[in-house]
Amino acid sequence: MNRNKVCAGLLAATLLLGSALMGCGSREEAYTTVRVNEVTHSVFYAPQYVAMQQGFFKSEGLDVQLTNGGGADKVMTAVVSGQADIGLAGPEACIYVRGQGKEDVPVLFAQLTQRDGSFLVGRTAEAFSWENLRGKTVIGGRKGGVPEMTLEYVMAQNGVVPNVDATVDTSVQFNMMAGAFTGGQGDYVTLFEPTATELEMAGKGYVLCSMGEESGEIPYTAYFANRSYVEKNSDVVQRFTNAIARAQRWMNEHSDREVARSLADQFPDTAPEVLERVVARYRAIDAWSSTPVMEKASLERLETVMEHAGELDHAAWVDFEEIVENRFASKAVS
Repeated sequence: MNRNKVCAGLLAATLLLGSALMGCGSREEAYTTVRVNEVTHSVFYAPQYVAMQQGFFKSEGLDVQLTNGGGADKVMTAVVSGQADIGLAGPEACIYVRGQGKEDVPVLFAQLTQRDGSFLVGRTAEAFSWENLRGKTVIGGRKGGVPEMTLEYVMAQNGVVPNVDATVDTSVQFNMMAGAFTGGQGDYVTLFEPTATELEMAGKGYVLCSMGEESGEIPYTAYFANRSYVEKNSDVVQRFTNAIARAQRWMNEHSDREVARSLADQFPDTAPEVLERVVARYRAIDAWSSTPVMEKASLERLETVMEHAGELDHAAWVDFEEIVENRFASKAVS
């Protein structure tokens, strides 16, 4: 064969291989990395994991890198310091920061859950009454966090005055509450799933009631980001919200078992039957928002809970438009 033809053939093959490799690289680079810091890892945030496992984020061109903050205050710290692009926690975190006069105020752009996702767990399978809490201690989580404030609100609504009729222990870190309870601390504890069900199945506690059913609808968990990030990355925020909205619709259209199967990789240490039971329990109390749109009346109910807990003066209530940016959620729904 002619030497020139051989060289030409080799060159063409090399260029073709190079183009193929470059093409693969460009597809990888097409994904935009989004660093998300969640308040804790719980089935309560199922739509987020469904969006990850069903490829909804990927179809929007996003590579979501998820980390666990271990508390709303820590999530907010990660966001305002630039360690995370988006935070998932209670909206109270944004309200607190707004009250500090910060210029680059974090804004809420997509709601994920619409009720308290914790359950009151006791040491015996008693016929539950809120009167049973009198003279007892409840491990309630971090003071000023939505779980703790909601607990106090529900107790008062049922005639049990917090820290008068019953003690609310706020000394235990959020991620350590189950361990403290099984170790003998307190008479009751509020726990999220799947921890509450796993404790019950192990005979170490008994789920007595849903805090979400008792408290009513509030924007319990939502996504937020610094306003500067939202303005500079509006397309990313829109695509992120699109994926969440798609996951919410997917969950509405699929059974408890199908949802549980989609969550399996996120909770490898939790048995499939436990996941299905937990999904059913959360669906029964209507825990998940059907759309990412946040309602003004819902946020005001949260501020009422915060005011009742002594964490927010009525004069310090924030205007809905100051910390909520619904345009992404509205577009994702439409």
